[in-house]
Amino acid sequence: MTAAGQELHFADAGEAADLAAFLARLIHYDRAAAVRLQAGSGLLAVFGRPPSFEVLAIRTARLEAIIGTDATPAGAAGAASGPGALDRTVSAGELEDALDTARAGRTADGPDVRDRGLVVTVPQAVTGPPWAGVLPPRGGWRRVSGLPGVDEVRGAVAAAVAEFRARDAELPEERRTRAERDRIGHEIWSRTLGDTGLPLRAVHAAQSLGFLRPVRAAAPAASAPGAGGGVATAAPGPTAEPLALLTAGGWLRLRTPYGSIAVRTSGLSGLSVTPA
Repeated sequence: MTAAGQELHFADAGEAADLAAFLARLIHYDRAAAVRLQAGSGLLAVFGRPPSFEVLAIRTARLEAIIGTDATPAGAAGAASGPGALDRTVSAGELEDALDTARAGRTADGPDVRDRGLVVTVPQAVTGPPWAGVLPPRGGWRRVSGLPGVDEVRGAVAAAVAEFRARDAELPEERRTRAERDRIGHEIWSRTLGDTGLPLRAVHAAQSLGFLRPVRAAAPAASAPGAGGGVATAAPGPTAEPLALLTAGGWLRLRTPYGSIAVRTSGLSGLSVTPA
């Protein structure tokens, strides 16, 4: 089987559907979005970068198997390795289409297969954007104290969005420009969440990508490969930890039961964003 025909056998079709929803949100912010895939040891990690937030977003799903050999060089440190491993940058839209096609075909087969996994053909590799070569470290993560509870985190996002809209509404017509709105957005979203050092833009990204929704009862969560310390989780269970903040190698990572948001704590560029 060629690299272009490599297949991912998802262990749970619901997780594949959640992944498709995540990709749709990335495409909402960038119609030409690319994602980097890393898979091995029974788990797929999908890395994306919604441009409006300037963060890395990570979603995972459990795999039963990876069929085929990835012939595309990773070209970056921290690549997946081992039999059946996959490390490839692909179009987010093509991956979403592949997931949708597989899900439609499974539904057409009848109700007796709806609780089974899903087989998805991996799209061909694309030239990755610069961020795809700079992923969070694979290990060495340690917990950062002081992270508020999930209700307080959601409240902080809501308050920041409300402030942005209020200040935007107060602008006189001659100052209601993209540059002025970007200035206000940069000021608000560069603030940190309490004493954690985590910029509010990371929390806003988590909310906008669906990572802060209530936890549903499901199978036990699994840690993602390729970013260490469980960079995201798949199939959050009823006892899954709602939120955690971790740090390693110049990165901060907000981990939730549905995915992670990672930001670099040095060399960050300015934020240019208006609320989603």
